[in-house]
Amino acid sequence: MELRLNGIDDAEALSRFHTENCEHLRRWGPKRERDFYSISSWRERLQERKEAYDNGLSAHFISYDRENESIVAICELTNISRGPFRAANIGYSVAKSHEGKGRMKQLCGHVITFAFEELELNRVMANYMPENLRSEGLLKSLGFEREGYARKYLCINGEWEDHILTSLINPKNT
Repeated sequence: MELRLNGIDDAEALSRFHTENCEHLRRWGPKRERDFYSISSWRERLQERKEAYDNGLSAHFISYDRENESIVAICELTNISRGPFRAANIGYSVAKSHEGKGRMKQLCGHVITFAFEELELNRVMANYMPENLRSEGLLKSLGFEREGYARKYLCINGEWEDHILTSLINPKNT
């Protein structure tokens, strides 16, 4: 597995990842328009992501299986904040065919190390729906601690859903 930032050349692979995992990810993500899955839409989105990365606003990573030329997991840091806050949100998805194989933990660990060492952030925040036991287990295994409960926090698949709020503090700052 190759763990790396995604690039413009990943448009086709990201389109395929999201198309193949559409039903698997539907319960945990925002409602997607049909165009979301197209390669051209991914090219545009990846250009926007590159600009956001260049401006220090986000960083999007993939776990890429070179043998099968496919993405097996994605993880992103968004809403990167500097100044006295120095924090970001982390989000992630894994292919249905790779659930339970440790790919997500491996990629998230890589991204967290990047956040703390390269970006020198103090805090990485993750939020999950109470019934998402896989996310709960993943975040606990990575050392995230529960900080709160937010009612109607995010619009997921067209419905406002409650979320459990967690964070991980840079060990250099504890």
